[in-house]
Amino acid sequence: MFEAAMTTLASISVLGAFGFGYTRWYKYNVVEKMENAFRPGDPVLELAASGKEVPGSLPANIPDVTDEIDYDRWIPRMEQEKIDAIVAGQDRGRYHLLIGEKGTGKSSMLIDAMSKIDGEGVAMCEAHADPEIFRIRLGKCLDFEFHEDNIGALFSIRGPRDASALLDIERAFNKLEKVALTRRKRVGRPLILIINQAHLLRDDEDGKDLIELIQQRAEQWAASNLATVIINADKYWVYERLKQHATRMEVTQVSDLPKDRAIQALRNYRMKYWQEKTPESVLEEVYDKVGGRLTFLNRVAKSKDMIEKCDHICQMEKTWFLNNCGILGEEMDDDVMDQQKYASTAMVLAQALYKRSLEMDKVYHPEEGHILPEFPLHVARHIMTRADFIRQHHDLSIFAIDSHAMVRADSVPMQRAFNEICAEPGFDKSLQATLDRIGNIESLGRTKELTFKDLWDGGKYKITTKDRKGNVERELEIETVEGKKDDEEKDE
Repeated sequence: MFEAAMTTLASISVLGAFGFGYTRWYKYNVVEKMENAFRPGDPVLELAASGKEVPGSLPANIPDVTDEIDYDRWIPRMEQEKIDAIVAGQDRGRYHLLIGEKGTGKSSMLIDAMSKIDGEGVAMCEAHADPEIFRIRLGKCLDFEFHEDNIGALFSIRGPRDASALLDIERAFNKLEKVALTRRKRVGRPLILIINQAHLLRDDEDGKDLIELIQQRAEQWAASNLATVIINADKYWVYERLKQHATRMEVTQVSDLPKDRAIQALRNYRMKYWQEKTPESVLEEVYDKVGGRLTFLNRVAKSKDMIEKCDHICQMEKTWFLNNCGILGEEMDDDVMDQQKYASTAMVLAQALYKRSLEMDKVYHPEEGHILPEFPLHVARHIMTRADFIRQHHDLSIFAIDSHAMVRADSVPMQRAFNEICAEPGFDKSLQATLDRIGNIESLGRTKELTFKDLWDGGKYKITTKDRKGNVERELEIETVEGKKDDEEKDE
């Protein structure tokens, strides 16, 4: 009996020691893998490098270009120096929100800042509307498996994965906090976590809970200098959501390039793609049509005929606006009234922006370039007579709302589309007819028709009105009477 008991005790001891040792090793390995995610080198930089050429030597056979200074593919923005300081860990004690229209170069500035330090101490996560997919992407950028590779079940230890995606994200942040504490003692700089395209999160309960979780951690880490969270978003609603509980948040608005930098970027793009030096007059004409949006300049520079491509972009923006917000006039059917409410409010605001551009002293500055007309958000809602539709128009990239709550056209081509549509003959009449038709349909919907029956052969209705105390105020009787002939008929 003693020998059997000792054998059993030894077996249990060996099993317990092995399980305890494996658990300790696994926890150490989790932290070690996460620390490796912040070492030099990053998959984001490798993916970016495959699509962008690194600034280097001057390409051969470019006419009239003999100096390296004339050929700089990277156009530094005014915000780039600030972004570099944040990503390098020099700007501490705050977390940051980058907001601006799509295609203005926000992600490119972040990647450029990461490349300057070879991604050391930085991790970038692409957001997604589904929390489960966001969980997987966060685990990929932090090199965290969420304990899915744990074999503790062999020792009858319950695995920790039996939970929601939000709880898994919380666990990942707990591990990240441990890594940040160790790094602060060793390096003295905070970790950098970038949440890219945060506007893709849904504005529902799950999305709000996720944003709240990220903001809580960002506030806590900023206060203790453990980590700096950078949230990159295109839509204004992300700013509205974060503003409610923000104490250490700093907002950076990223807009289109000014005229001189836009022309320089276009010139460099043209050298990169076609090895040619474009005349200044052509560059001026391109900027006049599409403005300083980097995504437009890049698409135009890749085209052989840049002016034709500019016209195509302007036409596509106009078509996009009309497809989503075209008005039908007084002949519209009452079944489309809800859609026409949405469309007519956009047309009313577009008309107001067009009229504002006619009243402005300058809509084109010789040095700064385009100056788009704008309204404060509350004024735009007053013009539209609706407070909810502007959010949907903003999501469709028809109107832009910046961090100062100013509403303008989403881009220069979109403002040109507003001007062309509102300047067409008969537009004011068509818009007013649409508004009148919507008002008439709503009036019919609010009108109640009462039909009185059984009034023949002495039938009668008696209507009594009473006050709050039950006292009779008025009485009204309705009964039929015999018809009377007109005086002319009597004379006949």
